[in-house]
Amino acid sequence: MKILKIIIMLVLPLAMCGLLVSVADAAPPVKEEKAVLSVTVIHPQQENWPQTMMTSGGIFPWQEAVVASEIGGLAIVSLPVDVGSVVKKGDELVRLSDATVTATLALQRANVGKAKAGLSLAKANGDRARSVKGSGALSDQQITQYLMAEESAKADLAAAQAALALEEVRLRQTRIVAADDGIISTRTATLGAVVQVGSELFRLLRQARLEWRAELTASQLIRIKPGQEARLTLSNGQNIQATMRQMAPTQDANTRKGLVYFDLPKDPRLQAGMFAQGEIFLGHEKVMALPQSAIVFSDGFSYVFTMSGKDHVQRHKVVTSQRQGDRIAILSGIVPEATVVATGGAFLKDGDKVLVTEVTP
Repeated sequence: MKILKIIIMLVLPLAMCGLLVSVADAAPPVKEEKAVLSVTVIHPQQENWPQTMMTSGGIFPWQEAVVASEIGGLAIVSLPVDVGSVVKKGDELVRLSDATVTATLALQRANVGKAKAGLSLAKANGDRARSVKGSGALSDQQITQYLMAEESAKADLAAAQAALALEEVRLRQTRIVAADDGIISTRTATLGAVVQVGSELFRLLRQARLEWRAELTASQLIRIKPGQEARLTLSNGQNIQATMRQMAPTQDANTRKGLVYFDLPKDPRLQAGMFAQGEIFLGHEKVMALPQSAIVFSDGFSYVFTMSGKDHVQRHKVVTSQRQGDRIAILSGIVPEATVVATGGAFLKDGDKVLVTEVTP
C-alpha cells in the first residue's frame, strides 16, 4: 500500500507536466497587427492669407437727376435724345413751343417802352415842380402831385421790367437742358404732349456712375472700412472690381442689415438693377493650413487623422474656414505640431495602424 502511494506521488507530477505541455502546444499563436494603409503625412503650415467676406447686393445708380418742366401749358416740339443717350451738362433735351411766350415777351417789351416814356414825362414835370417850389408859381398841392406822379412812373417802369424779365425766364424754360453729365435712363416725354409744371420728362444717371450696395450684418459691418476692395461676380461669371466708399449710418429694422456702398468703374457690362455676389478683401492674416486631401468630410463635419505614436492614427474633428486653391484654413481641432495624414484619410477609422511611407515637407 505504501509502495502504491509512492508510485502515485511520482507519476502524478509527471502527468501534470505532460498535460501542460500538450495544452501549450495546442494554444494558437498570437497574430501580429498589420497596417491597413500606406499613407503620407504632413505638418500644418502657418501661411499669410488674404481675408475675405462673401456677401451680395444690387447695383444701383450713384445718383439720379430728374428732368422736369418748369413751365406749363406748352407742347413738346422737339425730343433730340432718348433712353441711353449720353449727354453733357447744358445739352438740350426737350424744346417746347415758344410762340405764345415770344408774343408775351414782345408785349412786355412794349410795356417797358411805354413805362419809360411815362417816366420821362413825369420826371420833367417833377423837375419843373422842384424848380419853382417856394416861388408861388405852383401850389404846394400841384407840386406834390407832380412829384408823386414821378415816383409812380418809376414804379411802373420797374414793374414792366420785372414782367419782361419773367417772360425772358419763361422763354428760356421752353428749352429744357441737362443738369449734369450722364446717361438718359428713363423717358416719359412724348412729342406733341402738353406738359404741366413739374411734369417728369426724363431721368438722368448722373455722371454715368453706378454703385454696388452690399447688405451686411452687424458683425460684418465692424470689419468694414472705406477704401477696401471687393471683387464682384456677375451673373455671366465675369468679375468687376469695386471700392468701398461709405457705410449707411442705420440698419434696416426688419432684416437687421446695413448697406455698404461700393463705387464701380464705368463698364459696359454693368447696368443698374443687376444683382451681384461679392467678395470683400479685409486684409491679410496668418492661418494654419492643410491640403484639401487631408480633410475628411463625414456627417456634415470635417475631420483629420493625426499620428498617435509611430504607426497608429487618431481622428479629430476640426473647424475650417476659407479655401485658397487646394488648401483649407484650419481654425481649431489640432495643434500646429500635429502630424497629419495627408492622403487616404477617407479609408481610415480611429485607431487604425498605418504604414508611413513619406513625410511631405
